[in-house]
Formats: sequence, structure tokens, C-alpha cells
Amino acid sequence: MTKPEVVVTGLGATTPLGGDVASTWDAMLAGRSGVSKLTQEWAEQLPVRIAAQLVVEPSEVLDRILLRRLDRSEALGLIAAAEAWKDSGLDRDSLDGERLGVVVGSGIGGAQTLLAQDDILEASGPRRVSPHTVPMLMPNGPAAYVGLEYKAKAGVHAPTSACATGAEAIAWGLDMIRSGRADVVIAGGVEAVIHPLPIAGFASMRAMSTRNDDPEKASRPWDKGRDGFVLGEGAGIVILERADHAAARGARVYARLAGAGMTSDGYDIVQPHPEGEGGARAMRVALRDSGLAATDVTHVNAHATSTPVGDMAEVGAVQGVLGAHPVLTATKSMTGHLLGAAGALESIATILAIRDSVVPPTINLDDPDDALTLDVAAHKARPMQIPAALNNSFGFGGHNVALIFARA
Repeated sequence: MTKPEVVVTGLGATTPLGGDVASTWDAMLAGRSGVSKLTQEWAEQLPVRIAAQLVVEPSEVLDRILLRRLDRSEALGLIAAAEAWKDSGLDRDSLDGERLGVVVGSGIGGAQTLLAQDDILEASGPRRVSPHTVPMLMPNGPAAYVGLEYKAKAGVHAPTSACATGAEAIAWGLDMIRSGRADVVIAGGVEAVIHPLPIAGFASMRAMSTRNDDPEKASRPWDKGRDGFVLGEGAGIVILERADHAAARGARVYARLAGAGMTSDGYDIVQPHPEGEGGARAMRVALRDSGLAATDVTHVNAHATSTPVGDMAEVGAVQGVLGAHPVLTATKSMTGHLLGAAGALESIATILAIRDSVVPPTINLDDPDDALTLDVAAHKARPMQIPAALNNSFGFGGHNVALIFARA
């Protein structure tokens, strides 16, 4: 049976580089870092005092009364979804809600609400705890609010797969359309946990960079001096649509979502497989699913978080599946690591790379690891034709997702 073609017709984001897709993409192409020092008083005693924080606060976009009922992650989901929906040109009144689905995930969820309300409970007692606490902290909250906003009735889902979440949401959206459950799916990821407890926890694992005095240089994938990732926050949302549905309404198409692969390592709760075996299988599955040849994939937006082990395992896996020809980039060098939103934002960067025929740069790659055998668009954007591109996302627990986008 022939699989229906699925295309991308809308993009939305709010990130450490910009309050929307256009400003984020411009900053990426310019090689700008979104990492800065944390100036909050609570950060003074932390071992890590840098992060990639939003450029535009939710309070500048959403009504303040509404914000009182939303966790920060839920607010970011609504903001990015609104941009993506408007960008797609879809009309709420003419679209059957029973043919509209939502898949929006978060790696950690409403942690800021949980911690803040626990502080209130301890200090002032149970009667002072907000009645909105549970809807604000539940991990399906961002998906639920987006579904309610657009009256989605084909299903609202919320994958939670650590740093692979945003990409997995897009893969689920592809499956929803292919299976016939929906014509349109709002898909992506959100994360907003720049808070002392998550930072302290990651720092205790020695997973984060401690370049507190040089924040813009801290995220340095594949560089010999890399010492861990930089925590970021934000949201990325795409509108996926059955191709004939998009064509019937004359929609502008960014790219085709050609294939997806999802696997698990079965190896360790936090460490990736040292040879990237699970990631390689995800890439092979995505390639088979797409029907494309390995030579068609000329660009890879790598997961590449700037950790000593993970970066090079991925390089070996990419080369083993695709060969030596793809040009790599790691946009986390600029955005930091958005955890559950990373795969969605990096999918947007991959889609725009295909549209504009340009690979965004990897900054801070000053002294490449000796094992870096593939070509990287280092320091500046690289113009090139991209018939198809792959985006990798890997997460704690051994989650692996590979997405292949192709020129429409």
C-alpha cells in the first residue's frame, strides 16, 4: 500500500536566538550565540551559572491573566503553535476538528510549577497552593492547551522521551497522517526548566559545561575543549499536512517529511551506546522509510550536544549509515540544548536549510576532535544544494529518533 505523502506547511518557534522562526533563523545563519550568564540571585551558588535563555519573554506575547494559569512550558507551546498555525494559512472554521491532531511533548514538563508550588506549600500551607497546580505541572499540559486552542479532536498526544521528545513528536505526527487518523497535525516540543534544581542535578552528573566566564564559547560540539552541554529553553512547532490536503487549499510547502526512524539502545539510562548503535539503526530505518538513497542525504543536523562521549559516537554512526559525503552542523553550538524542544527546533533548522540551500554553521569548533572525520560547516554558513537532509535526536533512556526531510 502506498504511503500518503506528508509535507510541512507551517513553522513556529520561540528560542534563545529569537522570538519567532525568522529571527531565530537569521541568528543561526549569522553564527550568533544565545548563551549568556545567569544573573538571577539563585544562580550565584551554582557550579554552572550560564544558560541559553529566551530572547522574548512570554509576558511580551500572552495576556498576563492567562499566564497565571500556565506553566512556562505551556506558554511557550501556545506561542510557537500560534506562529506555526498562522504561517500555514489554515482556517480554524473550515478545518474539521476530527481531522486535526496534536503531538507536543516535553522532556521534563512543568518542573517550575512543581517546585514553586512546593515552596508555597512548605512556607504557607496547603490552602495557599494554586488550584491550577496540576494542569500546570502535568507533562501533557502543553499538548492539551494547544489541542484546546485549535479544537483538535483526532487525538492529542504528549511523548516524553528526554532529549528526543521534539523529534519523536514529529515522527508520531507522520504516523497519525499516514494511518488516516488526521489530515493535519500540530507537532513539536517545548522545554522551560532553567531553574536551580535541574541545573544542579545536571551539574552533579558532570554533563554541563562550566565555562562560566565565557558563556558564548561554552557550547562547542566536536571541539577538543568541549566539556558538556549548555541548558536552553524554548519551543519548536511544525504543521504537518497530508500533501493532497495541502495542495487542495493551495498551501505553501516548506519541505516533505520523507521518513522517520525510532529505536532504543537497551544500554544505559544516561550514557549513549559508545558506538552509536541505536542511533545508526534509527537512521537506517528513516532511510528505508523515506525510499531515498544515502547519497540523496547531503546534510545532517546532528544531535551533538557538546559532551565528550556522545558527539563522536554520533559521527561514527552517521558515517556508517550515510558515508562520508554529508555536511554536518550542530546548531546547539548557538542555541544550547533545549532538551525536549531540541529535536523540533533542529527540525525547523533542517527544513529551512533545504528551503534556502544553506547549512547553518557550527560555532566554537576551534580545535576539532581527531576522530571528526566528516565535513562540518564550521564558523560560517555554507551555501549548497540539499535535496534531502537528516535530523538526529537522542535522549536519556536510550531514545533515538532520525527524521529525513526532502525538497518538496
